Amino acid sequence: MTTAYAAQIPSGPLSKISYSPGELEAGEIEIDVKYCGLCHSDISMINNDWAISQYPLVPGHEIVGTITKIAPSVTNLKLGQTVGIGWHSGFCNTCTHCIEGDHNLCSQAQGTIVSHHGGFADKFRAQATSVIPIPDGLDLSTVGPLFCGGITVFNPLIQFDIPPTAKVAVIGIGGLGHLALQFLNAWGCEVTAFTSSEDKKQEALKLGAHHTLNSRSSDEIEKAAGSFDLIISTVNVKLDWELYINTLKAKGRLHFVGATLEPIEIQAFSLIMAQRSISGSPVGSPATIAKMLDFVKLHNIQAKVELFPMSEVNEAIAHLESGKARYRIVLEN
Repeated sequence: MTTAYAAQIPSGPLSKISYSPGELEAGEIEIDVKYCGLCHSDISMINNDWAISQYPLVPGHEIVGTITKIAPSVTNLKLGQTVGIGWHSGFCNTCTHCIEGDHNLCSQAQGTIVSHHGGFADKFRAQATSVIPIPDGLDLSTVGPLFCGGITVFNPLIQFDIPPTAKVAVIGIGGLGHLALQFLNAWGCEVTAFTSSEDKKQEALKLGAHHTLNSRSSDEIEKAAGSFDLIISTVNVKLDWELYINTLKAKGRLHFVGATLEPIEIQAFSLIMAQRSISGSPVGSPATIAKMLDFVKLHNIQAKVELFPMSEVNEAIAHLESGKARYRIVLEN
């Protein structure tokens, strides 16, 4: 039996449940969950903000643990290995995207917490192709957030071949943004943080930003016109996107990884005349996640986390919703 924490109704508190995962299927592994990150996407699923949640819902998609069961058909992993799992726990492995290595774009991918019990549990099952070995030497208590928050901001660097000479800005210095600053600095870029908080301004500079801009000052943003090759937006709120577009250089890109639900209002001429682009991306493929973990180890990058016992999951959720988390929350079994 597996013991987990589940929401029974939309926006409801999590309570302990037990369920039988059944026989281990071909191509699957089971892990003992050691740590699991708490992400805003977990709260969105708990609240059914995206109208795809099914209850009881076990959240948790930033999972770190040790393999304790393995199907005979799995040859790329072994018992006792320390591994991680992110937003996806399985793929079709036959579509064009999977064959080309873009598993994260597979339309048949199995979400870890979408019609599937997640990692707020003592055990977790996943397809072996979605499981990524964790390099030795990393602090496991901080690794979970890399499997969602980390890969979300690392993936664009790979997808768009961002050169180390690029000037890059990050909007929102939170769970995603604090990792983006570290990645970009280590990548070699000149990094600017957009932030409205004086406290976060100082933290942004410590995390890797070379410059900061006040996101509440139109005058300050206007003075940065034509400055950036890339802007990564990690926020989920509506901003004056036209103002930010104008801070891009010719051929610059405004890239969304924060899931703002309101329409993005942009004048076409702001894009056309300077050949600018708007884009977005989800998490990365297993291969890209593995590259990220190697990069993290090489450059000593680490998510800033606050640890809570798994049994205090509701307190952890309340802390995240309060906006006081700095910067990611991790639950520990």
